[in-house]
Amino acid sequence: MNKKLLIAIIVTSILTFLALDDIIVDWSQIDGSFGKLYIFFTQDLFPPDWSILSAEPGIKCSSEVGFFCSQAWKGISETIKMAFIATILGFVFSLPIASLAANNLYPLPVAMAARILLASLRSLPSIIWALIFTIAIGFGPFSGVLAMTLYTIGYLGKLQYEAIEGIANEPLEASMAMGLTKSERFIFVVIPESSNHLISQLLFMFEYNVRHGTVLGLVGAGGIGQYIDTNLKFFVYDKAMAFLIVIFVVVVIIDILSMIIRSYVTDESDFKRPKWWTVLLPSNAAVKLHRKSLKEE
Repeated sequence: MNKKLLIAIIVTSILTFLALDDIIVDWSQIDGSFGKLYIFFTQDLFPPDWSILSAEPGIKCSSEVGFFCSQAWKGISETIKMAFIATILGFVFSLPIASLAANNLYPLPVAMAARILLASLRSLPSIIWALIFTIAIGFGPFSGVLAMTLYTIGYLGKLQYEAIEGIANEPLEASMAMGLTKSERFIFVVIPESSNHLISQLLFMFEYNVRHGTVLGLVGAGGIGQYIDTNLKFFVYDKAMAFLIVIFVVVVIIDILSMIIRSYVTDESDFKRPKWWTVLLPSNAAVKLHRKSLKEE
C-alpha cells in the first residue's frame, strides 16, 4: 500500500475517533442500545399496520378502489404533486440565473453575484425553508412547495451553470461571430448543447424532491410526512413503518422510471437500456444476470 495513503488513513481514523470521543460524553450509554433497537424493531415497528392502504373509515369514497381514498394514497400523491410543481418552477427560475453564473457567458462580477445568490438559496436545507414558510404563511402543502422551489433553484442552478461551462467553445465562438446577442446565444446555442445534461438534472431533482418532500410534513408543510409525524407523536409506530415502506416503494419506482427516461437522452447512441436488476439487486448478482442476458442475445 502507498505510504502516503496509509498515513492519510491513520490520520483520518485518529481524527474521527477524537471527534467521536468529544461528541459522546458517556460511552456507557451505548451499552444495551442494540438490544433496545432489536426490541423496538421487532415489537413496535413490525408487523406494519397496513390499514393505511384501505379507505379511511367515516369518509365517503368516490372511487371504487379503496386505496385511492386511503391515507397512503393521499399522502404520497400530495408529496409527488408538491415535488413536481417545485421541480418545474425551480427549473424555470434557475435556468436564467445559471446562465448569469456561467463565466463563459457573462463577466466574472456578474457570474460571482449570481453564484452567491444560488449559494444562499441552497445553504439552508429545504426543511428549514419549510419551517420559515409555515411560520410566515401557515401550515399546508403550499409552504412545502415554496420551500422546495427555493432549494431547487439553488441546487439545480449550480448543476446547470457547471453544465453550461462544460460546453465546447467552438459553438459559442461561432455564435459570437454571427453577431448573436447573449440571450440569443443562450436560447439557440447553450440550451441545445446542454439539453441532455439539463434533462438529466431535472429528473434527478424530481427524485430528490420526492424523497425530501416526505420530511417537510414533520414541520407541517404537507405531504405524507404529516401522517408520519402524527403517528410518531401518538407512538403508533407500526403505522409509521407502513408509511415508510410506501415511501421506499414509490422512490424505487421513480428511480427506475427516471433511469429509463435518462437513457433516452444520453450522448451514447449504443447505450443499453437499464435493467431492473441494476436497481434492486446487489452488484455481484446484477453482473451475473447481465452476463446471462448478453449470452442470450
